[in-house]
Amino acid sequence: MSALAAARRSMPIPLPAAEPVRVSFMIDRLSRAGTESQLLALIREVDRAAISPSLVLLDGEDDLSRALEPADCPVLRLGVRRLASLTAARAARRLQSFWREHRPDVLQVYFLDAAYLGAPIAKLCGVKKVIRVRNNLGYWLTPRHRALGRMIRPFVDLTLTNTEAGRQALVDGEGHRADRVVLLENGVDTAKFNRFMLPDTTKKRVRVGCVANLRPVKNIDGLMRAARLALDRFPHLVFEVAGEGEERAVLERLHAELGLGERFVLRGSIADVPAFLRSVEIAVLPSHSEGMSNALLEYMSAGRAVIATDAGANARLVRHRKDGLIVAPGDEPALVDALGELIAHPIRAAGYGASARQRVEAEYSRDAMRRRFEGFYQKIA
Repeated sequence: MSALAAARRSMPIPLPAAEPVRVSFMIDRLSRAGTESQLLALIREVDRAAISPSLVLLDGEDDLSRALEPADCPVLRLGVRRLASLTAARAARRLQSFWREHRPDVLQVYFLDAAYLGAPIAKLCGVKKVIRVRNNLGYWLTPRHRALGRMIRPFVDLTLTNTEAGRQALVDGEGHRADRVVLLENGVDTAKFNRFMLPDTTKKRVRVGCVANLRPVKNIDGLMRAARLALDRFPHLVFEVAGEGEERAVLERLHAELGLGERFVLRGSIADVPAFLRSVEIAVLPSHSEGMSNALLEYMSAGRAVIATDAGANARLVRHRKDGLIVAPGDEPALVDALGELIAHPIRAAGYGASARQRVEAEYSRDAMRRRFEGFYQKIA
C-alpha cells in the first residue's frame, strides 16, 4: 500500500452536516409590542444553518401585521378572529397541511387562542416538541383561562418564560412541573443605540420619556398623577409617552382633569423607538406588573437615566443605585423623589446610564439571546 493510500485510510471520515432544527412559531398577529418584537427579532437573528423557522399567524390579515412579516421564512395567515367559528375549522385543516409540508420539529406558540388551536394540531401532525411561551406573571388570568390552560397542558411539553418571577408563578401559582418550565431571557438590538450621548439633566428643559402600551397594567394614569406632583417642584420637566392602546380615552380625560396641557404628551404609536429615546434624558417604566420588559432593555441600551418600578424582572435588570433607580409600584411621591434625585445629581444620572448600557451589552444583547435559543432548540430536538 502506498504512503498516500495509507494516509487516506487513516483520515477520519467527515460526518454529514446536521440538519437545521425546524421551528414553527405561532402567534395571533404581528405588531410592534414587546412580545411580537422579540419574536420577530428571534426569527431574524437565528442562524439558518442551525434553525429553520416558519411562522403561523392566527389572524394576521391587518396591514401592520402584513408589513412586519419576515421576508426569509414561510408565513401562513389563517384569518381566524374567533375560535368558535367555521373559519377556525377550515383554518385547522390548512394548518395541518402547512405543518405536514414543513415538518417542524418544534412548535413555539404565543398567547391563548394560538395555543388552544395550535398545540393539539401540532401533536396530531407529529411535531416532536410543543413549547408554550408565557412571559408575564399571569395577572390577567380568569378562572376560564386557567381551566382552558389545564386542558391543553397535556399537549404542551415545555413552557418558556423570561423571568424567575414568571417561573415561580407558573410552578407555585399554577401547578406546572418545575422540570417543564424553562427560563430564557430576552435580548435587545444594542447596535440601534450606538453613539448615544449620556443623559444631561442640567438642561433648561428635561424630557421624561416612557414607552408603553396604553393599558391599565402599565400605570400611565399613575405616571400622570406623578407628573402633576413633579411639575409643581420641577417646572422645566416635560413628559412624553410613546405607545397606543385601549386606555387612551380614559387617559385623555385624566390629562384634562389634571391640567397637564403640553407638559404631558401622549405621542401614540411610534416606529422609531431609538429616535424617541434619543430625545429624552430620563426614561421611566411605571408598570404595576411586568415580565422582562423590552422597553426597559431599550432604555438601558440607550444609556438613559432610568427609573423603574419593582415589578417582574425590573429590579434584576436595573440594579438600584448602580444602573438606575427602583421605586415601589404605585408610589407616586417616590417616583417624584427619584426624578428629583436625577435632576439634582447629573453626574450620578449619567453614571447610571453608562452602567446600564454596559450591562445590556454584556448580558442582554440580541447575539446573547440568539445563542441561548439556538442551544435550547438543538438540545430539545
